[in-house]
Amino acid sequence: MVEVSRSMMKGRSAAEQREAVIQGFPEVPEWFRRVFPYSKWGAELNAKITPAFFTWLVGPMQTAVTEVDGQQQMSAVKIERCRYLAESGCTGMCINLCKSPTQAFFTEQLGMPLTMTPNFEDLSCEMVFGKRPPPLSEDPAAQQPCLASCATAVVGAARCHKLD
Repeated sequence: MVEVSRSMMKGRSAAEQREAVIQGFPEVPEWFRRVFPYSKWGAELNAKITPAFFTWLVGPMQTAVTEVDGQQQMSAVKIERCRYLAESGCTGMCINLCKSPTQAFFTEQLGMPLTMTPNFEDLSCEMVFGKRPPPLSEDPAAQQPCLASCATAVVGAARCHKLD
């Protein structure tokens, strides 16, 4: 998966990378969002089933309680150490090929707000179903420098060059 991701990055801007991943997701019909509108129950259900379907991709994870719009709910998923982030060692791959497209798919296509918050120090990640993600331009994760483990890291740069 990491090698496929590296190939997707070549010759594409950050926006083109994100769009290429989004195009790979299925288009969800409008009726789906009408029949299954956002609900606390839906957010909690998404959190509950995520470990069953994505542990193979990102590693061990657990559901957790979080606060969404002032309400406690069991809609957080804590990935202990994201396998994709650890294997890629790349801030740009995390943001452009995972975080941003996944948030867009859930929030815009499924009508289920999702915010993903990677931790670039311990390589963990928290997903919160029901929490609307900030615009990429305001997202602290999109302001991160290159990881030292990245093969094309620009050492000392304030922000990863692959996010432009």
